[in-house]
Amino acid sequence: MDDVINNLIDVCAVFMLLLSVFTMATTRMKPLVMMFSAQSLFLAIMAALVAWSSDSPHIYIMAVLTIVLKVIVMPWMLLYIMRKINVEKEVQLSLGIPGSLLAAGALVLISYYVTEPLLGSLETMERNCLALSVSMILIGLLLMCTRKKAITETVGLLMTENGLFLGALAISHGMPLIVELAAFFDVMVAVIIIGIFANRINRSFNSVDTTFLRRLKE
Repeated sequence: MDDVINNLIDVCAVFMLLLSVFTMATTRMKPLVMMFSAQSLFLAIMAALVAWSSDSPHIYIMAVLTIVLKVIVMPWMLLYIMRKINVEKEVQLSLGIPGSLLAAGALVLISYYVTEPLLGSLETMERNCLALSVSMILIGLLLMCTRKKAITETVGLLMTENGLFLGALAISHGMPLIVELAAFFDVMVAVIIIGIFANRINRSFNSVDTTFLRRLKE
């Protein structure tokens, strides 16, 4: 039974990484938000599997919160913001799609190289997910750096947080409940604030292109 759970955990982590990589191949923001929602669903399934295998009831709470906040509420909020400011497509990229995919592949290889010395010292069943977690964090940061719309940078931030949560599960079967709750609601508040600022910026400058906003400093 433990082997089956281990395999299911690995499958969820791999799908999460694949969705992170796929985000680098799309220019439309609605599919990007849907990929984040799907990634969060796999994260919730994985958390439930870890809770079951490790007999840690508080992780069930985090799995439920992940579904409610990251699979349903946050994607709805992002789509609502997109409709509000009438933004549907990411027109310009700092790095083209082929270059973005190559960079994402390179980050995955770097993550495996960096985490390989640590894997032997981990005893938790999720140790195979550590490299995937680091890969997701780096790809999320890459998404934030190469996309020019504030909404897509928000999705990159949320995917980076998913990678951090995956890493917490991989290393220590999750953080203490109070820390996880604080992290969830910090991210929730961040999304709300980003949505308000994106709406205000769009009203003032008729754009949420962060490259244009940087030029205002000059």
